[in-house]
Amino acid sequence: MAGHPVNAPAETRTAVVFPGMGPTGFADVAKFMLVDPFARGLLAEADRVLGYSLVDRYAEEERDYSVSAQLAMLVNCLALAEWAGEHLGLAPDFCTGPSFGEKAAAVHSGALGFPEALWLTGELARREERYFARAHQDVVTQSLARTPRSVLEEILGELDDRGEWHEMSCYVDDSFHMVSLRKDALDWFRQRVRAGGGMALYTMWPPLHSSAFAELRDEVASEVLSEVSFRDPVVPVVADQDGTVLRTGDGVRRMLLDGYVRPVRWPDVVSALRGFGVGRVYVAGPDRLFGRVGVTTANFEVVAVDPRRALRPRRRRTAG
Repeated sequence: MAGHPVNAPAETRTAVVFPGMGPTGFADVAKFMLVDPFARGLLAEADRVLGYSLVDRYAEEERDYSVSAQLAMLVNCLALAEWAGEHLGLAPDFCTGPSFGEKAAAVHSGALGFPEALWLTGELARREERYFARAHQDVVTQSLARTPRSVLEEILGELDDRGEWHEMSCYVDDSFHMVSLRKDALDWFRQRVRAGGGMALYTMWPPLHSSAFAELRDEVASEVLSEVSFRDPVVPVVADQDGTVLRTGDGVRRMLLDGYVRPVRWPDVVSALRGFGVGRVYVAGPDRLFGRVGVTTANFEVVAVDPRRALRPRRRRTAG
């Protein structure tokens, strides 16, 4: 349910942000999943839907983006949003989620049921694994920090001069970006970024968010999302590709599909939320990026809702 009326004063509205997925080990979230009542309730439902223990499967697998890791991320983000509703009074006016966070945003907004989201998350993870096992094995996505857009444009121009394919995959902040390119050009690219004063951080494979993956998008549209029913969201969803406010189930479905072929533009999301009077955002989930970059912290009061905070002992109220 939305937290404030349509004519609420400027900057009194709130939004919940479900972060993109980064490397998160089982040990980082295991206690939360096993102890927190909201997580335990969702896990019980997940185990019924999946037909196996998600916690056990997650503990057995070691890959950062395995199927079980993605399912656990979904569970934890949604459980943390429920925790925030109970303990912090979270009743967001808008939902958003960059990259992987789209899935949790679809559920929390009311556009997608939790059982359907579990099936969808697992099926998408398996489809993506099969797709990248046969296609684009030579493409990675490189993240960059402390690299102003002007410097990046110069470097990308040099890639063009060298005849190297590349695409922007994520605009995170003024100086934080993600670029997809071929592995053969990666060493040169990383060295050039460092020479320009920037930092080349982690390299992701499989890659993400590129028009080169149109075949995967079409496959997902015809064979996966066609099996799922989307409802009109109760809480409007802000699309991570361009900041468009989505108020229909079809719009949310299209956002999930566009995530394969269009870059994330987080500054556009921030601008849209500010335009709607959002002054506080709750980042529900393990987050090392979107809730911490300057474009977010400069525009909002940021409330981090992560497993560590949820497990922190709370003072008991005493009768007075």
